[in-house]
Amino acid sequence: MAIRLLTGELIDQIAAGEVIERPASAVKELVENALDAGARRIEIEVDRGGVGLIRVRDDGGGIPEGELALAIARHATSKITTLDDLEAVRTLGFRGEALPSIGSVAKLRVVSRPAGAPQGFEIGVEGGQVGAVRPAAHPPGTTIEVRDLFYNVPARRKFVRSDATEIGHIQRWVERLALSRPDVAFRLSNGGRLLLDAPALAAGEDPVRRVDAVLGAGFLERALRVEHAAGPVAVDGWIGAPTAARAQADAQYWFVNDRHVRDRLLMSAVRLGFRDVLYHGRHPAYLLHLTIDPRLVDVNAHPAKLEVRFRDSRQVHDFVFRAVERTLGATRPGSTSAAHGATAAPAGMPAAVDGAPPRAVSAPTMDPLPFAQGPAPPAIPWSASPWAVAEAATSGAATEPLGTAIAQLHGIYILAQNREGLVLVDMHAAHERVLYEAYKQQMEQGMASQALLEPIHIRMKAHEADAVIAAADEWAALGFEIERLAPESLVVRRVPALLGARTDLAELLRNVARDALDGGSSRHFEEPGARLLGNLACRSAIHAHRRLALPEMNALLRQMEATGRADQCNHGRPTWTRLSLTELDQLFLRGR
Repeated sequence: MAIRLLTGELIDQIAAGEVIERPASAVKELVENALDAGARRIEIEVDRGGVGLIRVRDDGGGIPEGELALAIARHATSKITTLDDLEAVRTLGFRGEALPSIGSVAKLRVVSRPAGAPQGFEIGVEGGQVGAVRPAAHPPGTTIEVRDLFYNVPARRKFVRSDATEIGHIQRWVERLALSRPDVAFRLSNGGRLLLDAPALAAGEDPVRRVDAVLGAGFLERALRVEHAAGPVAVDGWIGAPTAARAQADAQYWFVNDRHVRDRLLMSAVRLGFRDVLYHGRHPAYLLHLTIDPRLVDVNAHPAKLEVRFRDSRQVHDFVFRAVERTLGATRPGSTSAAHGATAAPAGMPAAVDGAPPRAVSAPTMDPLPFAQGPAPPAIPWSASPWAVAEAATSGAATEPLGTAIAQLHGIYILAQNREGLVLVDMHAAHERVLYEAYKQQMEQGMASQALLEPIHIRMKAHEADAVIAAADEWAALGFEIERLAPESLVVRRVPALLGARTDLAELLRNVARDALDGGSSRHFEEPGARLLGNLACRSAIHAHRRLALPEMNALLRQMEATGRADQCNHGRPTWTRLSLTELDQLFLRGR
């Protein structure tokens, strides 16, 4: 076939395929144009999933009569004039593709009146054919109507889904835009039914109102406030508590300079920050705004402008990761959530007693529990005093967030009581987190190790020994000195100083080697060192059916309160839960 020039109409339809993927894409482009025009109120009406009708009305600056025809021409824009403008663009739109792309695959009508103009004017486009500019009654602002989307592109029309599916996509896009600009009022309706009504917030008004209006109050009730800045970059917003993780990544919102993006680098940074507090297969929820010098980010990297490129992507990634990690690291049982700038605690976590901050407790010691050395003390004979439980429950420790221990259940759980109700703690999961955080702190400061008076010889299967030797550098960083004597024999000459004397090194190494071979339950760790630390903590922590005395249980509770991220174990499972007095009263029908 001979080479030939494509017609202008076909060029527009091809370009429209990149910009207008579905009705929601058209809504996004039109609403972004309204925001760029300075609108403070935007109304969106759709019908038949957006295929029948999309109408976007705004009170922005409007388009003068003489520029209406230019507004629907390809690559005509008021946003940029030079390459320097593109490199520092702050507007949501800048390519001049939206209106001509929509006009090439739909019946388009634009009506506008600039503020101060005596009357408005309109122009129509049908299948790429532009009509004449003519007078039209209209208040200050612009209304754009899109009818019969894809009517002249059957190949694209057949990919449009059901009305309910397309409405869902439209609503999600409008919600994202509403979250990016709380100072603008948004109203979305479908066939006369109101789907979203988000009034504008006044200057200085708490943005929490907009988040509640769009995502519901439940999002912030289980979220932690994030605020971090360094040089030309700042991040603020909310991350869901690990207990609010979801089965799907459907509650993740990233905004870069008020532009919603689905950027893999930013999403990866958040996922890494959650690496050891999420159960495998779960996804964090978050709403985060990144503010950065426009010259340090390229927004012209994706046809739909959903991805961006950073001039120094590694620094941005590390910046976001550290912000998330520090926020999660500051959480501990009884800590408060800054979601509303107040003392609302995440669901499942007790707030401070009587509104007071939790009493300071000491940081974890090198021996995280008093029974780390020597034999376990005998259990307290409860039968000696029928009031022993009551005496323990009314002790000073009951004012702590996790209360005071009163019993051990089935050798697995610690039963404690605080002023708000009952607390149940998974002792292995809790001790695992305490150990893991202590190991991490020691590793950052330089892991202290000690030589063994007598080297320990360990026999294991050859493939297990292979796994240990393959991670020799990681073991050395943790304070171990391990050599291979034979295919099925290892010798340990040095160990970390923080390992208790009762640790069964042979069993520990065998278990860690097995975890490394099959991925183990710590497969969510993304760094080899973190994976090994997690395995060490898991294998070193107390296990089920270990009888604990009350002082040992209380020691663990106090150290949980002093340990960051102690609400989850290293694998993301919860370490404790609570039954409030109200819930207990309901169980026993008290007050009825």
